[in-house]
Amino acid sequence: MQLQKMDMNLFLVLEAIYSAGNLTRAAEQLHITQPAVSNALARLRRTLDDPLFIRGPSGMTPTPLTESIMPRVQQALSLLGTSLNEHRQFNPALARKTLRLSMNDMAETLLLPPLLERLEKEAPGVTVESFHVPRDQLAKELAANTLDFALDIPLSTAPQLQQQRLHQDRYLCMLRNGHPLAGESSLTLDQYLQLEHIHVSSRRTGPGLADIALNKLGRRRNIKLRVQHYRVAPLVVLRTDLALTVPASLASQYSARLFELPFQIPLMDWHLLWHKNLHEDPANRWLREQLLAVLAV
Repeated sequence: MQLQKMDMNLFLVLEAIYSAGNLTRAAEQLHITQPAVSNALARLRRTLDDPLFIRGPSGMTPTPLTESIMPRVQQALSLLGTSLNEHRQFNPALARKTLRLSMNDMAETLLLPPLLERLEKEAPGVTVESFHVPRDQLAKELAANTLDFALDIPLSTAPQLQQQRLHQDRYLCMLRNGHPLAGESSLTLDQYLQLEHIHVSSRRTGPGLADIALNKLGRRRNIKLRVQHYRVAPLVVLRTDLALTVPASLASQYSARLFELPFQIPLMDWHLLWHKNLHEDPANRWLREQLLAVLAV
């Protein structure tokens, strides 16, 4: 096959379908019609003599040939994009852009107020959308440019992403001020385990960091309530005798009795994630500088 006889735009379509997982989202990403994407895919299939993608219930599944060539295709497109972006400038004061972020409710609480305050002054034309993308979909969404940044734990299985630590926090035990143990100077492990606890998790089942740490000690806490979000849990604590193991930055926002944990638990570790293709993009670089500035370690 002679490369000079190929339409290089077809590789843009190939990467878009690979990243988006279906023809409709690929068309939206490329700002062309779905029939145009279908026609380009048909041309690629004839040229490469391979189906490239197999349609299934979960979308377009890449064939082995597609999987084998995509890393180099993405690298080539990234190099080209970087070369073009080197000559572009980003003026935040004049920018008209939507910043799309994936994060949980606690990250929204800590990040969005100072971020919007900063953007209001320096980039008033930038709007923000915050939503949650499942962790196993982050790399694909960032590659498809349907997401600009994610706040999450470090992802060791996503080499196509850039990552930088954004925030680190320790956990505390939170009780209401009128709790029977509120007058104690500290909590013992036995006292902690005698409490009834709130467990925060977006999953329906499974342990949290506190449970994993206690399991290593051969101990187990009594979980009375399981909720999806951190923002509601402190409100329950303030009206009951339930205990909450919570990051200090959130706990400090409430008038409550806070105790150091009587056992070791890993720090909460948030990283900022973005796609390598946009690492040198001026808009992406300026925006991540703002994110890092307002919630730096």
